[in-house]
Amino acid sequence: QVQLVESGGGLVQAGGSLRLVCVASGRSISNYDMGWFRQAPGKEREFVASIGGPEASTRYGDSVKGRFRASRYIAENTVYLRMNSLKPEDTADYYCAARLIRLPPSTAWDDFDSWGQGTQVTVSS
Repeated sequence: QVQLVESGGGLVQAGGSLRLVCVASGRSISNYDMGWFRQAPGKEREFVASIGGPEASTRYGDSVKGRFRASRYIAENTVYLRMNSLKPEDTADYYCAARLIRLPPSTAWDDFDSWGQGTQVTVSS
């Protein structure tokens, strides 16, 4: 099992940027689809982005396309989520998750096997 630790959350004004970091240990992230999810109070967990496979294929939720970018650095077993043009509706707890690469690809949170503890992002208007 892979262990995940997120960092990088905080308070930012609307229009600002943050970079979330997810450090994995125990297994190489090269074997996993690495996902980012978020959950706001009273709302369901929402898929944000994922990156995986030999070509670092990425997927994004509709609400973040064009603003957020997932990347990874396999040598350091680390995944990043760059968040630009932040909006108050991006406020949520953000979670890093890992899913052993298998078909079909999935963006459903319950298809992911391992989770970090989360990092809070607050965007003020």
